[in-house]
Order: sequence, then C-alpha cells, then structure tokens
Amino acid sequence: MSDKRQRARVQGSWAKQLPKQLPKHSGPTAAVTNHQQPKSVNPVPSSWGSGPQNTPKTFEFHQPVKPIRDVPPEKLIEQAGDYEISHGPSGVSRLQLLPGFLPPEEADWMFSKLLAELPWSQKTNYRQGEAYEEPRLTCWYGELPYTYARSTMAANTQWHPLLLTLREAVEQVSQCSFNSLLCNLYRDGHDSIGWHSDDEASLGAKPTIASLSLGDTRVFSLRKQPVLEQDGDYTYVERIRVPLGHGTLLLMSGATQDDWQHQVAKEYHDRGPRINLTFRTIHAEPEGYRAGTKLQFTAKKP
Repeated sequence: MSDKRQRARVQGSWAKQLPKQLPKHSGPTAAVTNHQQPKSVNPVPSSWGSGPQNTPKTFEFHQPVKPIRDVPPEKLIEQAGDYEISHGPSGVSRLQLLPGFLPPEEADWMFSKLLAELPWSQKTNYRQGEAYEEPRLTCWYGELPYTYARSTMAANTQWHPLLLTLREAVEQVSQCSFNSLLCNLYRDGHDSIGWHSDDEASLGAKPTIASLSLGDTRVFSLRKQPVLEQDGDYTYVERIRVPLGHGTLLLMSGATQDDWQHQVAKEYHDRGPRINLTFRTIHAEPEGYRAGTKLQFTAKKP
C-alpha cells in the first residue's frame, strides 16, 4: 500500500461521519419534532415580522432628585487679622491670626529649649476598641487631668518656667485666662493629627483655644461640619487652610469647636520638627458626663 493511500485511510478513521441530509418536504410535515429543536424561553419578536410591533417609549427628562452642587474652593488665610468664618444657629465662629507673635530670635531660642527640656512621650489612644499610638509626641500641664480619644493624661502642676512666661503673654493678647496646656511635637512631616473638634465637655461651652507654633511651618486645615440633611457628607462643606509658621499665634473662639473640625495632615516631603502649644481652660467634668465625653450643641426651638 502506498504511503499516500495509507495516510488517507488513517485520516479518514479520525473523521466523524456527517449526518445524512434530511429530505426536503413541504407543508406541515416538514416541522422538526420538539426533541430536535430547543424551545426559546423568551422569544424575541422580529422587527421584520408581520405581527404587532412594540413601539419604543419617547424619552422623558426627569429633574435629578438631588440638585447638582459644586465643591466650594478652599479658602486661604495667611494675613494677620480677625476672621468671622461662619454664622449659624450655634453662634459666630472666629479665628484670629497673629504671624510674628514671637520675634524670630526669641522663637528660635524657645523652640530649642522646649524641644530639649519638656517631658515628651507618645500617647496611646483607642478607636472602636483598638489601641493605636498617636503619630506625634505630647505632654500635658494643668491641675486637672485631660481625657480625649478614650485615654487620659494625668494632671501635672509642674509647669516649665518658659511655659508660664508664654502663657502670660498669650493671655495678655487674647484677653482670656488659661489654666492648662497641651503640647504637641510633630517630629517630621509624617507626624500628624486627624480631623477632630476640641469639644469635650471639660472644655466648657464655646471655648477659646490659643495655638502657638514654633519650628517648621505646617498647614492647619479646617472644614465645616455638614448640616443634618447631608448625613455626615463632607464633600461640599467649606474648607480653610492656614499655614502656621515659626512664632505664629492662632486663636479659635466662639462656635468654632461646635461648627468646624480641624487637622494637621501628613506631608510627604521634608519637614523639620514643629512644636504646637495649645493653651486652654479645663473644668471639672459636668454632672452626668463621663471623662472625654463630647459636649454637643443643641439649637433652641423657636
């Protein structure tokens, strides 16, 4: 047997036999039985058929349920002055910015001294039952303890002499008295503090907080609390950024802690250390409040 005939026989054994062609018929007997043709579950009517056609509905425009809104541009405050940043049912929110509150030479000396001599440590906070280390160092001065983020800083009446001098200078400018101080050390751009308000019940209603910055410049950001109808959505709220440089004093007063949150965000480029001194007045916990409980503003009904 030649090679050509042998290859043809082998290939033929692999091939499947084709079904015989069905004879052509005319009339009703030409229909294929049910087991030979699958039924269509949802037959699609042909647009070319002679049966009734489904006319598509005319497009109707419906006004969106929620109005389209623009994200408001972020405001920048960097010039000295008094600013009323909002008016609302809880009152007027105010900022007072004083760049150069401390002369550069004095600020340099004070920064070096406080960096070296204050008892800096890293505080452990709790969020939803989970412990985490604050991304900064802190220390506390005051006759009463201070509780926030579900952990407490013990009372400390041993004020550093330089802090007493600074407290007196801040009180003279602000026309307020302060009995406590929270010190924050941001070691570099990766240290930060997240969005929050200083609205613990121990701070009282409408507290005034004086923030003095030493060291490298960091951006202090604020965002307006959303109204109840926005269900906690911060997308469209007002925002403000305030660069706080060496020797700058910022006063927050009025309804700022009721109506605004603030933060110092992480920065991913070189930043040197920064010390932030926040003078405040602490009271004994009001009756019925646990330590660290928020004091929420409630608008009076007309």
